[in-house]
Amino acid sequence: MRLEIGNFYVKDIVFGEELAFSKGTLTVNKEEALAFIREDDRITEADLYIVKPGEMVRMCPVKEAIEPRVRPDNRGLFPGYEGELVQAGEGTLHAMKNCSVLVVGKHWGGFQDGVIDMGGEGQKYTLFGELNNIVLVADTNEDFEKHEQQKKNDALRRAGHKLAEYIANCVKDLVPEDTEVFELESIIKRDPEVEKLPSVVYVMQPQTQLEQMGYNTLVYGWDMNHMVPTLMHTNEVLDGALVSGSFMPVSSKWSTYDYQNCPNIKALYNEHGKTINFLGVIMSNLNVALDQKERAAIFVAQLAKSLGADGAVVAEEGYGNPDADFVGCYVALEDVGVKTVGITNECTGRDGQSQPLVTLDEKCDAIVSCGNVSELIELPAMDVVLGELEALGRDGFAGGWADDELLGPSVRPDGSIIMENNSMFCGDQVCGWSPKTMKEF
Repeated sequence: MRLEIGNFYVKDIVFGEELAFSKGTLTVNKEEALAFIREDDRITEADLYIVKPGEMVRMCPVKEAIEPRVRPDNRGLFPGYEGELVQAGEGTLHAMKNCSVLVVGKHWGGFQDGVIDMGGEGQKYTLFGELNNIVLVADTNEDFEKHEQQKKNDALRRAGHKLAEYIANCVKDLVPEDTEVFELESIIKRDPEVEKLPSVVYVMQPQTQLEQMGYNTLVYGWDMNHMVPTLMHTNEVLDGALVSGSFMPVSSKWSTYDYQNCPNIKALYNEHGKTINFLGVIMSNLNVALDQKERAAIFVAQLAKSLGADGAVVAEEGYGNPDADFVGCYVALEDVGVKTVGITNECTGRDGQSQPLVTLDEKCDAIVSCGNVSELIELPAMDVVLGELEALGRDGFAGGWADDELLGPSVRPDGSIIMENNSMFCGDQVCGWSPKTMKEF
């Protein structure tokens, strides 16, 4: 497969008379874009905002992030989800870099939603504080789940996915500033010099814990709770085959933006033919039942061994119950002779003293930590809040609370907040963005 991603670098975003991109400036006709969003009659309130790095803006509850992209050949951006079910991973794609579409609830949040700060101390905690963002703040008529701790957020999230493609239409017929080419030949019959190198697979474990449809990560529109691990071409992941789910404490989350740009995949791609023979992606999942966890580990190990992998990198979206999948997969790979490195976050308690993963094994001796989900973060009030900050303490956020006998409420009367890292949107950046460093004391 050969995928060419033509890049357009967004230096500024403004509202104006027409949707256009010129000399680094993205112009959006706000009313036309809102009219497009309101075509879904589930949307009851909607507004668009532009936020940029350094602005003293806080967003909450943040639900999804997407990079604006479009296919010049008119295929849908997310095949099988929004668009015809066709092969992803080959052809040409146009992408708008240094920006994202963020989806924020007008009122209601939940377990899977989070916070983004665009300026001040909180900016450093998430990649999206560094991007130019088009922010959709909206509400829906999905009254049945407004007071549910766990929400599907289907109307809001779909609005964001559609908006990202709608906006990128302005670069559909333009010439990219540069082009990234992603091409992996078939796994067998590669150049002899490449085949001499250590063979490596990347194992992804997206969040798929809920049996009910509509919450989990999707692959080609299919709920990944209902699949067994399979081999995917790396290009499929980068090209819209996966859409992020609406479950998991949000610092652990992989947004759709993360799949579109997965740095771990790009890093392995970059080493292909130099230091490694990159075989591709084994796409696994994170289900709840023990037999499903064991089945997934068996499949992953068998696939890696059958492909001739010498090494594997395993990345987990989540913690707690999914740690059993992560460790089980890691051990199964080591048991068949595949040297493995793991990437995950930890849950070591607010004092950092608890066991980092729910289950451990002495064979898991090379794990990259992306931080502690329970670490307390205290941030001052911001000049502007998009959404409803009260949701952090009111609506069952994984890292927020209505009151605490020692710390008080997460949202204070003066607008300052205290929360666990759990509520920082995509804060642990397991897909490869993480700037965090481990230090020994």
